[in-house]
Amino acid sequence: MKILVVDDEKLLVKGIKFNLENEGYTVDTAYDGETAVNMAQEGDYALIILDLMMPKKDGLEACQEIRSFSTVPIIMLTARSEDADKLMGFESGADDYITKPFNILELKARVRALIRRSSLTTAAPAPAEPEPPDVLRCGHITLDEKRRGAYKNGQEVELTMKEFDLMLFLMKNPGKVFSREKLLDLVWGYDYLGDTRTVDVHIRRLREKLELNPAQPEHIITKWGVGYYLAE
Repeated sequence: MKILVVDDEKLLVKGIKFNLENEGYTVDTAYDGETAVNMAQEGDYALIILDLMMPKKDGLEACQEIRSFSTVPIIMLTARSEDADKLMGFESGADDYITKPFNILELKARVRALIRRSSLTTAAPAPAEPEPPDVLRCGHITLDEKRRGAYKNGQEVELTMKEFDLMLFLMKNPGKVFSREKLLDLVWGYDYLGDTRTVDVHIRRLREKLELNPAQPEHIITKWGVGYYLAE
């Protein structure tokens, strides 16, 4: 299983590579965003660790470009802890965020969690008549939990791992309103200390990808002052 680690701090890259290889992963490295995009296009990676501040292309640009052709899980690294930076990372398609300096044990735990979830994904097409309970439907939206596939009017839509997890959770709990804090706790899967606007970003992206009219969503609904819910 291959991981791509990208950071212009070569000593940090060396340390991450050493620790991940001790976990049994194969690790490729790069030191700028442009090379990261090229390697992501050519390599079959299970996960990418991407620094925010890099030469040639920064992490946000690289993440956006990678997202144009891949849903590989991406962890963003940054030396800055501002919530605005984290939101920009999630806007660009990152699945997770970790601030330097970090505990390598925490990074390894997040790597394992993201790979474990994304490993359920398969490129196999959805069956013509999918069987329950793996398939959930809500109007024109269909999720195949086993294959981790998302469909809008029968056409496959690419979701990032966290977008899929969030939509799956809402579809398994139709009609129930969840606050942003509760969604962070239940969907992100570990103690997440970031801004709750992270949820707003993911909800907006889900609407753009799955709703027929994102400006007037039919299913992914805001309960003003409370949170979000799925309307059947």
